[in-house]
Amino acid sequence: MAEIFFRTLPFFAIIGLGYWAGRSRFFTEEATAYLTRFVFYFPLSAMIFGFAANLSFAEVFDPTLILGYLAGTLAVYLLVTAVAMARGLDVPTAAVEAQCAAIGNVGFLGLPMMAILFGPASAAPMMVVLSVDLVVFSSLIVILINAGRGQGLGLATLRLVGLGLLKNPMILSIVAGLAWSASALPIPEPANNFLTILGGAATPGALFAIGASLASKSAERVHISGWLSFAKLVLHPACVAIAVLWLIPAAPFSAAVAIAAASLPVAGNVYMLAQHYGVAPHRASAAIFISTVVSIVTVPAVIAWVS
Repeated sequence: MAEIFFRTLPFFAIIGLGYWAGRSRFFTEEATAYLTRFVFYFPLSAMIFGFAANLSFAEVFDPTLILGYLAGTLAVYLLVTAVAMARGLDVPTAAVEAQCAAIGNVGFLGLPMMAILFGPASAAPMMVVLSVDLVVFSSLIVILINAGRGQGLGLATLRLVGLGLLKNPMILSIVAGLAWSASALPIPEPANNFLTILGGAATPGALFAIGASLASKSAERVHISGWLSFAKLVLHPACVAIAVLWLIPAAPFSAAVAIAAASLPVAGNVYMLAQHYGVAPHRASAAIFISTVVSIVTVPAVIAWVS
């Protein structure tokens, strides 16, 4: 536990540095938004493409891991939705709370952290986790919010979901990388150096951006955001562990990476969706803030356990 804690500490230290920069206004909210956009579209895309280009489709398309991670994530999603509905919340708000409990910061925090802690072999299971999160659950929240507002599952909603997937640079990077891998062509050295240099900015840039963005968030309605943070940091990895270890057993290494990925704090894009649709953005913001702070302890604990 102590060894894992000290290995993850530099990641959270960079997040803390970003938080200081945002809190002291050395980095304004506008600067943070531009940094996040830069990392999202350029370094992170380069890093994901580089990972995917060195994987085969068979390595990424692991039906057992896909079903296991999907089942575990769906379990916590349904549990948090049931609790929200029992509290009398409407469908859109319940969907945002469920999204907080199910979607972790896999892109900005998980990919670079797992690559260092588990090695390059973690890329394939992390691609599975990222793909399930983006394709299934990022689509599901759009469908539920529109359905809750009486728009149903019409062509407009399906078009919105489809465009969201097609415009997501992480999905495009995975598909492009796998397509390059399938061609069996080597990446030219200048192109490979370009990807290495640009992708190298993903880890510090993403972590700094996470911290800077946290500076604009506050822990409002702590009892609700605390529950959502507990669901994300504890219940989600527990449900995924039950699914990938016992119900739908996956390969031990892939299962360990998936459980570790499930232990990550709430993803920042949950707040972006909540703000875009005007559904409980402060709740999502507080859950991101609290879960990220608490994850300094919980993420190393989970990684130590699966290791």
